[in-house]
Amino acid sequence: MAEAVKVSREGSVSVVRLQEATMGPVFFDELGEAFRALSLDDEVRAVVIASEAKAFSYGLDLPKVMQSHGQVFAGGGLASQRSQLRALILRWQACFTAVARCPVPVIAAIHGWCIGGGLDLATACDLRLCTEDAKISLRETRIAIVADLGSLQRLPTIVGAGHAREMAFVGGDLDAQRALRIGLVNETFSNREALLNGALALANRIAANPPLTVRGVKEVMTYGERQKVDAGLDYVAAWNSAFLASEDLSEAMAAFMTKREPQFKGR
Repeated sequence: MAEAVKVSREGSVSVVRLQEATMGPVFFDELGEAFRALSLDDEVRAVVIASEAKAFSYGLDLPKVMQSHGQVFAGGGLASQRSQLRALILRWQACFTAVARCPVPVIAAIHGWCIGGGLDLATACDLRLCTEDAKISLRETRIAIVADLGSLQRLPTIVGAGHAREMAFVGGDLDAQRALRIGLVNETFSNREALLNGALALANRIAANPPLTVRGVKEVMTYGERQKVDAGLDYVAAWNSAFLASEDLSEAMAAFMTKREPQFKGR
């Protein structure tokens, strides 16, 4: 029984509904499984990803992740722990890659906050729509983490290198209007209901076209990106397995838990 991700069908459009605003270990397993199944369904012509939670996604559920994989993230100097961390990163990457590799167009319907892992998910989609109150952030840098689930690889193609680097270096919050201006989203909507209706309308317009042609268009448009994205994902998994553990990361986690400003020292 799915806990974090539920899938329904509306005609030839499938709707993937996120059940929680954070991403715990169960989320990744269920998302990957859902999109692997959708990729094998010839009746599906487009997919919409929406959230039933307060926000589209706040990203990783840090308490759950640390509870399940804390020893791996601690790292230390042991090759076995670093190898386990790399394997975990690659496994979670594969879940978002399953979204990107879905043979039909995938539309992200973003409301409220879309942070960290939420942005990784959104950038794995073909199109993004959002509410006017949406806030989007590539937040990992501010908590001493090199984002490793796809945003650094996919954002430059979507918004251009300059905007992508600013988002990654600063870790600030983009409002809906700036997201629209830089091409991160295609359209904004007044509220969640209008957003979902707009996403479904767009999906149905896509679904009305010849299905094999639409699949072919996506295959051709994404073919050239895959090798570069795959190489970047593999590299950042190796990078973080070597360098993720740091005093700054521990400080970031402590500051997060106690709701204070972190003091980073570059160690």
